[in-house]
Amino acid sequence: MVITVIGYVLAALVGISLGLIGGGGSILATPILIYVMGVPPQSAIAMSLIIVGAVSLVGIIPHWRQGNIDFKTAALFAPAAMVGAYLGARIATLPIVTPTFQLISFAVMMLIASFFMIRKSSRSIQSSPEETLKPSSTKSSDHAGILRWLAIPSEGLGVGVLTGFVGIGGGFMVIPALVLLGGMPMKQAVGTSLVIIALKSVTGFAGYLGRVPVDVPLMVTFTIVASIGMILGAYLTKFIEAKQLEKGFGYFVIAVAIFILIKR
Repeated sequence: MVITVIGYVLAALVGISLGLIGGGGSILATPILIYVMGVPPQSAIAMSLIIVGAVSLVGIIPHWRQGNIDFKTAALFAPAAMVGAYLGARIATLPIVTPTFQLISFAVMMLIASFFMIRKSSRSIQSSPEETLKPSSTKSSDHAGILRWLAIPSEGLGVGVLTGFVGIGGGFMVIPALVLLGGMPMKQAVGTSLVIIALKSVTGFAGYLGRVPVDVPLMVTFTIVASIGMILGAYLTKFIEAKQLEKGFGYFVIAVAIFILIKR
């Protein structure tokens, strides 16, 4: 009983993380489901996709009301990410991919994610788009526009495959792409990333559906609690800058990744 309560308290933190920094949802949800709730690794990865997707969907509302969503850029990024997520999930369910290998891959991706979080928090990336994408001429502007239309979907496909295969690779890769390639402020990138995460999580889960067992009651209750956390996290963005939290969260992710590798 106590363990279950702890699990749901941690579920609320999943939502708060998504609401505040636009990522870290699956990074937290999957270990909680495995090591606290006792869910098998592949099932936990599949369930975390629909949990994070549903929570992101809830989080879209407050971010939209604050004007923090660019639906045009989301429409450019999301289709390729959705295809990639489905393909990644189908690859993950092949007989040659063992749960142990998938979990080790998950831990490695956590370490990579933590590197990006710590690095991003150490330097302001909000000013980068203005310096990087500001055209010096019409010709360079056209060239940058072409690169943007090619780079964003390509990034989306790669992120989607990672999301489907290990359940993560969302916010920590999507947000820098939106800032650097899409030229949007951090808060808008966080809100827009939630739209993309919600969409690609659905197709990623579809790739697992019928191939791994899913605990539907646990998934539903976990989602409800995390959604409450998401609403709180989105509200707190009015007072807290995401980059203020990412460094500490990055070090926490490193600790969890090391724990997973030791357990395996």
